[in-house]
Amino acid sequence: MTTHVQRLAEFAVACRDKGVPDGVRDDVTGRVLDVLGNCLAAYAEPEGDAGPAVLRAVRRWGGVEEASAIGSGDRLPAPAAALVNGTLAHALDYDDTHLPSVLHPSASVVPAALAVAEATGASGAALAAAIAAGVEVCNRLGMASYLPEARNSLFFEKGQHATSICGTLGAAVAAGLLFDLTADGIAHAVGVAASMGAGVIEANRTGGTIKRVHCGWAAHAGVSAAVLALEGVTGPPTVLEGRFGFFQAWLDGRYDDAALLSGLGERWELLRTVYKPYPTNHFTHPAIDCALALRAGGLSPDDVEEIELGVPAPVLRTIAEPREEKTAPRSPYHAKFSGPYTVAAALHGGGGLGLSLDDFAALSPERLELAGRVRCVADERASEIFPRAFAAVLRVRLRDGSTLEHRVDSSRGGPEHPLTADELGVKFRANAGRALPPDQVDALLAAVGSLPAAPSVTPLLRLTVAM
Repeated sequence: MTTHVQRLAEFAVACRDKGVPDGVRDDVTGRVLDVLGNCLAAYAEPEGDAGPAVLRAVRRWGGVEEASAIGSGDRLPAPAAALVNGTLAHALDYDDTHLPSVLHPSASVVPAALAVAEATGASGAALAAAIAAGVEVCNRLGMASYLPEARNSLFFEKGQHATSICGTLGAAVAAGLLFDLTADGIAHAVGVAASMGAGVIEANRTGGTIKRVHCGWAAHAGVSAAVLALEGVTGPPTVLEGRFGFFQAWLDGRYDDAALLSGLGERWELLRTVYKPYPTNHFTHPAIDCALALRAGGLSPDDVEEIELGVPAPVLRTIAEPREEKTAPRSPYHAKFSGPYTVAAALHGGGGLGLSLDDFAALSPERLELAGRVRCVADERASEIFPRAFAAVLRVRLRDGSTLEHRVDSSRGGPEHPLTADELGVKFRANAGRALPPDQVDALLAAVGSLPAAPSVTPLLRLTVAM
């Protein structure tokens, strides 16, 4: 009897040996572009200390020089490079999101794959196939945890970070493919990785920088698991569905078998992964859309008496509670997880695609004051839509007694309004331009575009270091 992990391993090896559809390969190129831009932007952030802190830590460890730390020029062991780059990729909360599992697959899988591709001398085509398989496995594990009756992931209901837990297994798949493991070897890599994934999301609510490291640790663990499998460490064949397996340990045995395995290789969950236009927690995006629309219609923050923000009930814990933490966030990074503050930021300004990294360079007194007048409530319509899309309604009572309202049923960048290739390019240029000169940004953009035909990823990674 073929077990779940064996099915996933056979799918992954088919991606490597038979190739992936052209649309999937092209989609992966965009994932790499987005991750590289996010990593480079993280270096320039005033609060971007998580990435540099992790880089300082791995420098203390030393080791064989196998792969590049994006943007720094450091050469590190592949697991250490994956740790640094995964941390940078997730540090700004600007990374892509899969719906309805609500996890961020690329920030773990792409850094792991880049590190191993460089260490093994793999081609761009091999890298693309590995990323496609790794992201698909990550997304399907997230889908298996989605509970329709709760309209949420059971991981999140239990305070666990699905991104880093599922991302560890997805990273192991990608790394294992690039180490040229057989299907049995991939299954062992996933079986080993299942003992390594972790992530607690309390930092979303009350602060702390550890969440930024979650994707880095998932990438590090995935690469490490693949290396261990390469050297002969084995995992249990029933690691996912077994009595003491992954789903029992994390989800109390409640999971959707069909979501994990049905249509594998034919229906790609990878293609349902959406890009972020704003550098904030994705739950805040529809509220930002509402605020930007009202501002474009002439609303001035000076005219606001009170704001009611209606959002899906499950997201209140992340962007609205505790109220004192969300109306007066402790840091610019913490503000990205605040419904009240992000609404205030959108009403007061906004650059880039509508709200930019510059809007979170520092906490603004006028935005904090306006955030204190924002009240968050559960909205029935938004709750019904969630998490197939992110919806919200903004109701504004003005000082003259009149009211304004705007509703969004699918946030910009989401399934109904995906970012265009041009908009993704605008985002990349803005991000990469914070660390690199314009001509180098152009060269890096071109290198990523030709990645599927590249004989090696090393020249591309060299372009991430300012010359």
